[in-house]
Amino acid sequence: MKQTLAKQRWIRLIPVVFITYSLAYLDRANYAFGAAGGMAQDLQITPAISSLLGSLFFLGYFFFQVPGAHYAEKKSAKVLIFWSLIAWGALATLTGMVSNVNFLFIIRFMLGVVESAVMPAMLVFLSHWFTKAERSRANTFLILGNPVTVLWMSIVSGYLLEAYGWRWMFIIEGLPAVIWAFLWWKLVFDHPKDAKWLSAKEKADLQAALEKEQEGIKPVKNYREAFKSKVVILLAAQYALWSVGLYGFVMWLPSIIKAAPNMSIVQTGWLSAVPYVLAVILMLTASHFSDKLQKRKEFVWPFLFIGAIAFYASYLIGPDHFWISFVLLIIAGGAMYAPYGPFFAIIPEILPRNVAGGAMALINSMGALGSFVGSYVVGYLNGSTGGFSASYIFMAGSLLLSAILTIVATKQAKEKHLKQPNLNTNIS
Repeated sequence: MKQTLAKQRWIRLIPVVFITYSLAYLDRANYAFGAAGGMAQDLQITPAISSLLGSLFFLGYFFFQVPGAHYAEKKSAKVLIFWSLIAWGALATLTGMVSNVNFLFIIRFMLGVVESAVMPAMLVFLSHWFTKAERSRANTFLILGNPVTVLWMSIVSGYLLEAYGWRWMFIIEGLPAVIWAFLWWKLVFDHPKDAKWLSAKEKADLQAALEKEQEGIKPVKNYREAFKSKVVILLAAQYALWSVGLYGFVMWLPSIIKAAPNMSIVQTGWLSAVPYVLAVILMLTASHFSDKLQKRKEFVWPFLFIGAIAFYASYLIGPDHFWISFVLLIIAGGAMYAPYGPFFAIIPEILPRNVAGGAMALINSMGALGSFVGSYVVGYLNGSTGGFSASYIFMAGSLLLSAILTIVATKQAKEKHLKQPNLNTNIS
């Protein structure tokens, strides 16, 4: 009988996954707008403290990645994300109520802790529902929650700040996560076998396809063995450097734009949204062709290289040509987002299911450290130099090294796979 992989998986699961990650990203990234829209002034936050607060989220985000992935794989991604939604919504709302910067340090750190399990748990969840030929696109729809959220958040936050101030912006944007938690609980299942909307044949066909993928992958006994893999180590370093550039950009783009002459907070919101329009287009395009051609590396490193060139060109142009520099920032932002789907499809294709989730979590946790460094150092450089040129060079260098490590890591993975005679590799 012909195998049938149910198309309704895309309709029933992907919108839910997308909205869930969108809410997570909303409540981590709106700090940049709060800081630019009066919070820093009201709480007497210096530029150095502001950069630390912006980056402290990622320090908390670092700690519970691997335990979160382990819990999602062995027990339940559904349960883990349900409680995370409630916790991060409450913390985001509390951000609008603080009157002391010391409490803000605690909230930002704890927000990172409760969100830390979401990304690896989501990747594990998608690996239970989508096959290798679909995974880059599924991952992309998950991570699209990032640029799409920043796109509309940039506009909405600008209006909320102008109409109600930074406190109500945080409160209004934090509550939806708590409400959504109960919809998430109602709408998703950890495994296809539990879904009432799949027929018995559809469940069997999907399970067979997922199990067949595992046949050619060399067994790995435990996380320790997986984490010692050169490929995993290189990809972790690559993702850390990539995140330095990406989150230096995300956390400080509103401040860069706001510094332009005669720029209002509403105009800042609209202009901050533009790079994320290109990001969405490039993410969808890259993931589509990556799955169609079953290639991964070719849809990762070239985009990171383009991002590095765009930042370096912004440095060369200097601060006197805002609109040219802004176009280059649009290109850099779009290019940095484009490779996400193909990148997170690499690990499940080279490691067995029992350790793939943990390896993705390790890589993502290194990305959190890179995000911490990027958001803090970019803010520090902007404050200490009184401009943005030094941070452009810093982000360009990080992305260039990340592009180089992508080539090295995937070459290592290909060589490792070629030693296994009956395995087809799709990463080159």
